[in-house]
Amino acid sequence: MRYHNITKDDMLNGSGLRVVLWVAGCSHHCPYCQNPITHDPNGGIPFDESAKQEIFAELSKDYISGITFSGGDPLHPANVDEIGELVSEINAKFPHKTKWLYTGYRYEQISGLPFISMLDVVCDGRFEIDKFDPKIHWVGSSNQRVIDIKKTKREGKIVLYEDGSV
Repeated sequence: MRYHNITKDDMLNGSGLRVVLWVAGCSHHCPYCQNPITHDPNGGIPFDESAKQEIFAELSKDYISGITFSGGDPLHPANVDEIGELVSEINAKFPHKTKWLYTGYRYEQISGLPFISMLDVVCDGRFEIDKFDPKIHWVGSSNQRVIDIKKTKREGKIVLYEDGSV
């Protein structure tokens, strides 16, 4: 897996103050994507132990609410295995930190991945410029969903996230 950046004290990509891992690799190529530089899975730099420790150092801070996986697409074939391992490790080391993931895939396509149930929120769906809506919180177009994973699993149907619900 490769990545472009680790953002600290981020308030735009999930609830609360977060650390954000921006991975390389996305096959969706949504027109007007906010991050086209991240599409190339060979772009950025290798995700190594140093990068992981940088994330863990941020997650150790009391005021950090959690981590957001973005990109690119964390579920691109070049990323999915390592993201799964990282989610599992973060879940074990930082059980009270929330985990958000942005993906162009629909929840129905990814719900079978074993680590999805360890996440708190999944923002799913491709960005569609003709459905752009700046009033929607956390995503850019009305076809995208902000899904509360714990409630979705519990209720057996997709439940949208409400601020403060996880």
